[in-house]
Amino acid sequence: MSGAQATAIRDAAATGSRSAGNGSPLLLEIADLHVAYGQVEAVRGVSLVLMPGQIVSVIGPNGAGKTTLLAAAMGLLPSRGRLVFDGEPLAGIDVEARVERGLTLVPEQRELFGALSVADNLVLGATARRPGRAERARWIDAVYARFPRLADRRAQMASTLSGGERQMLALGRALMSKPRLLMLDEPSLGLAPLVVREILTIVRALRDEGVAILLVEQNARAALEISDHGYVLETGEIVLAGPSAALAGDPRVQATYLGGGTDEDGDA
Repeated sequence: MSGAQATAIRDAAATGSRSAGNGSPLLLEIADLHVAYGQVEAVRGVSLVLMPGQIVSVIGPNGAGKTTLLAAAMGLLPSRGRLVFDGEPLAGIDVEARVERGLTLVPEQRELFGALSVADNLVLGATARRPGRAERARWIDAVYARFPRLADRRAQMASTLSGGERQMLALGRALMSKPRLLMLDEPSLGLAPLVVREILTIVRALRDEGVAILLVEQNARAALEISDHGYVLETGEIVLAGPSAALAGDPRVQATYLGGGTDEDGDA
């Protein structure tokens, strides 16, 4: 892909996203982002934008750089380029401070504390917000109301939960930080179809409640069905972008991604 083509794609993506939400200001802006592992550049010149209350999906093959992109946005990896959240540059802002500002990542591996109970994992999710005990209890009750199975297992060690329950706990723990933008890395990975539908229904509900979602998802069809805007990332670059319905109708996307979900994302 030529540099001119890449610029046209990025400009079209930005214009399309800015036109959503009735002219609302951008919540997240990523511009010309580069992320490297040593001499190998895993993300090259990526630009995307996300509005408040939007679901934006990023699809692509294994090793395309999707996980790397989220990790850089969260501050877990060094990067070059422009990262702006709610009008404020994120350069020099550490992970904890990003969480305090309302940016939260649910990683692909969920990264729960397996030796701790469901309830204790939720308590740890609120650490960056430092709520009082009564307020924290209300937040935990809200998570249990959203995920009744977690309420039934509140005293159970996280390591003994099923895959779907672990994903629910990972989402619940992230919600304890009161995010304005929730970044989800492969939330359906390894889950049964019924559980996947349940998780994606919850993602939609969060969007309807005002939480913006940046979704990296192995199931491209499901990702495009629930998102407002989408990007296709291949070999570290954005190659297609636009409204999700338009991407779902694109012959290239249909041929490459919509015959079935992709496998586990293999990038670091």
